[in-house]
Amino acid sequence: MPNTIQEAKRYLDNAKEILREKAGKEDGYYQDKKYVKLAGHAAYTGVLVALDALFDNNTKRRKDVDWYKERIAKMDRKALNAFNGAYDTLHLAMGYDGNLVAEVSTAGIKMAESLINWVETKTAVA
Repeated sequence: MPNTIQEAKRYLDNAKEILREKAGKEDGYYQDKKYVKLAGHAAYTGVLVALDALFDNNTKRRKDVDWYKERIAKMDRKALNAFNGAYDTLHLAMGYDGNLVAEVSTAGIKMAESLINWVETKTAVA
């Protein structure tokens, strides 16, 4: 389990590095949509890797976002809010739209960190 959390954190570190090194931040905006999209996908993947570990999901098949929402809702409403925010911010606004507003990316990364830390806490107790 700890290796999986480390893997999730590695995805998040990669997302931060992409934004820092390649997206070109200027006056609160990133300059390159391509790298914002890559960072959003990387960070969201980190969240899913952590959640898959929590839910003992070893299948490699793609799961619908509702699959995650249902399971999180049974455990913790605050975590569900964070997941919904991460989905909207990382997956949609960054990953698909390439939103160039740096504050959006910052908020998304923080939500991802909070979710991964939540999973780490849950798995440490188990």
